Amino acid sequence: MRRIFHRLFSCVAIVAPVAALAATGSDLWLPKNEAATTSMLDLARSEVAAIEGCTPLVVTVDEEWVKANFVAEALDDLGAEDYLLRSMGGDTVAVVGGSPRGALYGAYHLLRDAQGTGLKRTYDERQSPSYERRLLNHWDNLDGTVERGYAGRSIWWQREEPQIDLWRQYGRANASLGINGTVLNNVNASPEMLSRERLEQVKLIADVLRPYGVQVYLSINFSSPAALGGLPTSDPLDKRVRRWWKQKVKEIYALVPDFGGFLVKANSEGLPGPQDFGRSHADGANMLAEALAPYRGIVMWRAFVYAPSEPDRAKQAYDEFMPLDGKFLDNVIVQVKNGPVDFQPREPFSPLFGAMRQTPVMAELQITQEYLGFSNHLVYLAPLFEECLDADTYQAGVGSTVARATDGNLYEQSHTAIAGVANIGLDANWCGHHFAQANWYAFGRLAWDVTLSSEEIAREWLCQTFTAESAFVEPMTELMMRSREACVDYMMPMGLHHLFAWGHHYGPEPWCAVPGARPDWLPSYYHKADKEGIGFDRSSRGSGATAQYAEPLRSRYDDPATCPEELILWFHHLPWDYPLASGQSLWEGLCRRYERGLSEVWAMRATWQKMRPYVDAERFEAVNRRLTIQCSDALWWKDACLLYFQSINGLPFPEDVTPAVHRLEELKKIRLNMTHHN
Repeated sequence: MRRIFHRLFSCVAIVAPVAALAATGSDLWLPKNEAATTSMLDLARSEVAAIEGCTPLVVTVDEEWVKANFVAEALDDLGAEDYLLRSMGGDTVAVVGGSPRGALYGAYHLLRDAQGTGLKRTYDERQSPSYERRLLNHWDNLDGTVERGYAGRSIWWQREEPQIDLWRQYGRANASLGINGTVLNNVNASPEMLSRERLEQVKLIADVLRPYGVQVYLSINFSSPAALGGLPTSDPLDKRVRRWWKQKVKEIYALVPDFGGFLVKANSEGLPGPQDFGRSHADGANMLAEALAPYRGIVMWRAFVYAPSEPDRAKQAYDEFMPLDGKFLDNVIVQVKNGPVDFQPREPFSPLFGAMRQTPVMAELQITQEYLGFSNHLVYLAPLFEECLDADTYQAGVGSTVARATDGNLYEQSHTAIAGVANIGLDANWCGHHFAQANWYAFGRLAWDVTLSSEEIAREWLCQTFTAESAFVEPMTELMMRSREACVDYMMPMGLHHLFAWGHHYGPEPWCAVPGARPDWLPSYYHKADKEGIGFDRSSRGSGATAQYAEPLRSRYDDPATCPEELILWFHHLPWDYPLASGQSLWEGLCRRYERGLSEVWAMRATWQKMRPYVDAERFEAVNRRLTIQCSDALWWKDACLLYFQSINGLPFPEDVTPAVHRLEELKKIRLNMTHHN
């Protein structure tokens, strides 16, 4: 196989003046590049040639030159997405890809450096992705809405004309991060997705994204054989159903030869699945896997399942999937949310990570801030991603991190993958909040290299998106790194979770009571606040969820004396006067964490106001308006939660914690003016 290399001469850093930056944020973290391309190598040429101060990129496929100038062993095992960067003397840097895709990723590495602190004088490194498949999951509906979306309507569906230029920009942005797959539609899928008309649209999208190395995938509705195909059943063991799926898969691959596979949400939140026919998740997944196997497609079967009959929703995914370990075909990956409930501001990692040893497991992370303030709050999520991926499961001894349990380093896996639920819409800045772009960026960078730090990624993004001036980058990096912890503090500190208002996931409503509603959709199911105390008892004396974790976590979580205070109310129902490590009572500590979160957001706003000299006026004002809303929302969260809990326990507030609203009934009348939320 021929190797591809690129030579770059006399490179200097790009230092663009602030006034030249795109005020709308539509260019994301990339410099403008208007070149349309049908080839990965053409794209690599145009990207590196665009670096200010550099001569145009020279591309050659002269294998003999490569062999003469590189150690042969360095090339023989170079994977298709791998690349080498090596200084070749003088001002020449060679980028060698294991395929055109690897060369493209190497070109973006150089562009990333050029936009930051500058290209190095000496390169000698090799890059390989941490995961084989690095995907965005779009929760886009065929009517153009986006579930939990806050950045406008879908970029894929219900437009009069195909958005070719927009899709190219999307492909380029993902290629710059190494994201190589996208699921085009909502996991709450309509059977219509597999109609011929929709598949023709999928073909058009796939053709546009292909030069950027981005494969397309689809979420499917399990009842499609009956709902779309007219069969009397969708039973996965019925021969007619299996035949229908094989024919449908053949039709898809005739249109999209590099189609990636299916994402499936089944028997969850009322969606159909194999359990409707007395079959298991493995029966359903394997039926689809058999249809996809001849084309090297995969099934990503979500473990997000729960039912109102369960005494502890957090346990159900483990209870349902662990007995099926080893029963899935090789091209099935079980897709697991980072925590056992549902994208909360803070959760322990899902106990399925590391526990399933014979079945590939992939992490599903939230890029969209579904439970973290939507597009109104600046919350940098890389620390949340890192917290999950670096967590030690202990399932195969010390060092059995979630990352190693999913990237193939802990157990042998036929496939490895990671997914992020996308926060992308038709808003000019793509993500609703300018700083929400950083979460898309951070997911892609961690999916490529799971060893990167949140701080390192924040600096990269700030340099590329705004300016590399240290007077801007240093304080804003610190602000971004503090933002997620601040959000936890002013929303749900110490392991509290799911205190959201009925009908949406934005504001606080810990008192929520809706007649006839499922209990596990109401906050009281989770906080369990009463006169004696607060918290969900998941210890061995309660629901027993701690038993789903390996030792020493099992014992550590089971004892409130050793349970981390960040998770103590997740695992324990404790008295209001329970003594914390600080010497404060639980009530005092809870109050002061809410107060700390509010103070932190005001400090974030003050920091941003000092950044005016480094940011164009349009983006400065847009972010400033959102930070003002965030300050107001943080106060709303603090007062709502503390006044409600005080109405239960009757305890006085600490002297340094004073609610702005003094009566709970007054606060309950506040209604949210939701923006950017479908």
